[in-house]
Amino acid sequence: MSLTGTTAAWGVLPSEWHAACQELQQPAFRAKQIVTGLYQDFAESWESVTTLPAGLRATLAERFPLAPPVTVQTSDAEDGVRKLLLACDDGERVETVIIPSKARVTQCVSTQIGCALGCAFCASGKHGFTRDLGAAEIVGQVMAACRVLRDTAAPRPTSPGPGAKPSLPRPGNIVVMGMGEPFANYDNVMRALRILNHQQGLNIGARHITISTCGLVPGIRRLAGEGLQFELSVSLHTPDDELRGRLMPVNRRWPLQDLLETCRDYTEKTGRLVTFEYTLIKNLNDRPEHAARLIRLLRHMPCKVNLIPLSPVDGFDGRRPDHADCLVFLDALLKAKINTTMRRSRGKDVDAACGQLRLRSLNQPTRTL
Repeated sequence: MSLTGTTAAWGVLPSEWHAACQELQQPAFRAKQIVTGLYQDFAESWESVTTLPAGLRATLAERFPLAPPVTVQTSDAEDGVRKLLLACDDGERVETVIIPSKARVTQCVSTQIGCALGCAFCASGKHGFTRDLGAAEIVGQVMAACRVLRDTAAPRPTSPGPGAKPSLPRPGNIVVMGMGEPFANYDNVMRALRILNHQQGLNIGARHITISTCGLVPGIRRLAGEGLQFELSVSLHTPDDELRGRLMPVNRRWPLQDLLETCRDYTEKTGRLVTFEYTLIKNLNDRPEHAARLIRLLRHMPCKVNLIPLSPVDGFDGRRPDHADCLVFLDALLKAKINTTMRRSRGKDVDAACGQLRLRSLNQPTRTL
């Protein structure tokens, strides 16, 4: 990217700060100080990066503005899930979700404000599409989570050994499954993920980063040529074009045959398995006959399937299936030797499904925390 003009600080790759320092006639070691301030100290302003001289801090504030998103609302679930509603510079609001587990923390990030694709059971697009998020705004969601994790972390009982680096309070997994369609904002999303993956940045492993698409075939093809190890998740949700076209308008542009052929090509080119997301909706796509059709569709394709019992969404009258029906569906796929898991619902009491907190906030006042 060009570093001329004004560029948001979190949209700059760690490796690009060397060129920026050269342009500003600064010694090379300043780049390391900048990266440390951004990604280890979680600086919220250049003034707080006191390893840099005051004049350089003023220049950076003008050329590379550092504007953390403002948390306007938080919602905490009983199971530890925390949802943040963040305000961007222009006042638009975006959601991100922090999901802790025993092994690591997963964060679900958004890539757009709203969504233009209109999937029936997704709250993200209920008020339509507003705009893409910039790379810095996507990275900013993760930095907001880092500060939350830092501020809520239990004190370490002992100091790390000599020469050991303390672990950063950062998410261990990133899932690009929040508001918006990542491949409709491809360039900004890929730049943001490269920044998060960079060894000098947060150093989140590529195989711990998952991109989820509703089925934009050109985006899948582009990702196949990137030479990266990010995981790919594709929203399938039904085993036939007629029903998928009703639930997901994207299917009218890229029907199942085109989508699955592209996914096969992706696996052949990258050696990576695609995960198909399948939201189970009571009496709509959760019957044994739907499982049988899904098996026929995927039987000879190397892949994984993730079953997701529906989370209720305002404006969609679908219902969550009975747990027993979900298990019957799961059992059918496992018996057909299709690698299948069932996602355990988290954060149900904080509207953790994509877009719901923003949707409700558009009609309700929120308080700044």
